[in-house]
Amino acid sequence: MSATLLLTLGLAVLIGVSLGLLGGGGSILAVPLLVYVAGLPAKEAIATSLLVVGATSAVGVLPHARAHRVRWRTGLVFGLAGMTGAYAGGRLAAFIPAAVLLTGFAVMMLATAVAMIRGRRNAAGRPVPHELPALRVILDGIVVGLVTGLVGAGGGFLVVPALALLGGLPMPVAVGTSLVVIAMKSFAGLAGYLSSVSINWGLALAVTAAAIVGSVLGGRLAGKIPADLLRKSFGWFVVVMGVFVLAQQLPPRIGLGLVAVGALAAAGTVTVAVVRRQRGEHSGQQRLGRPVRERVGTGVER
Repeated sequence: MSATLLLTLGLAVLIGVSLGLLGGGGSILAVPLLVYVAGLPAKEAIATSLLVVGATSAVGVLPHARAHRVRWRTGLVFGLAGMTGAYAGGRLAAFIPAAVLLTGFAVMMLATAVAMIRGRRNAAGRPVPHELPALRVILDGIVVGLVTGLVGAGGGFLVVPALALLGGLPMPVAVGTSLVVIAMKSFAGLAGYLSSVSINWGLALAVTAAAIVGSVLGGRLAGKIPADLLRKSFGWFVVVMGVFVLAQQLPPRIGLGLVAVGALAAAGTVTVAVVRRQRGEHSGQQRLGRPVRERVGTGVER
């Protein structure tokens, strides 16, 4: 077994962990892995990623289902609508240059990452829906499915925000439900690609097996991580991968500059977040300490 294959399989485990833990990110990892590590042509890598992510998501949903973190009606309706768009996107992709597909893939990743990091505004106090309205689910499913088929993304990086930000589902539930949708749409997108792309089935099955192992581990970890941390971690993960994929499509100097700017922006954002948190904790301590000093100084309890 070659070193390249071993590295590919090792990284494939991370694909599964991403899917099981975050409900997405599988194709965000799989496409660059298959293109830049395994050396597959872009369209073959996209088709292979749809197989890997679809099978891995189908297995990865099991621990979420046992923990009651799946909205089945929402997932199945979204998935059926998405399959229509995914098949159409897979057929349409045959007429679009690979570089255009990968660039569009990266841009969508970055736009979604921003939405996930910012979070859902004014969510406090709103009731958590058991299932989402069917019409909204169908429309979102078709749009997300079309993107899935075009760029080879299983859709988790779009489905999770749609369920968590627009639908109001708790992040762990959005993660579990998204796996149902991803599996359905990935297989539909693969069917569209098979009309014009051939797959190295031996490599695809090996990568799929490794990813399934990771998905089981990720699914067990998902319920133990706070929802807000999970959402923001997902967003920053997508930022890193989106900058990398976009940089690969640009001239070397521009690509390196983009990576440097992205790294500085990420570091700056994290620093600001840490400083704000420290200031908040300090202010909280001051508010708690002030009444005590007042009581000591005046002898009157306020």
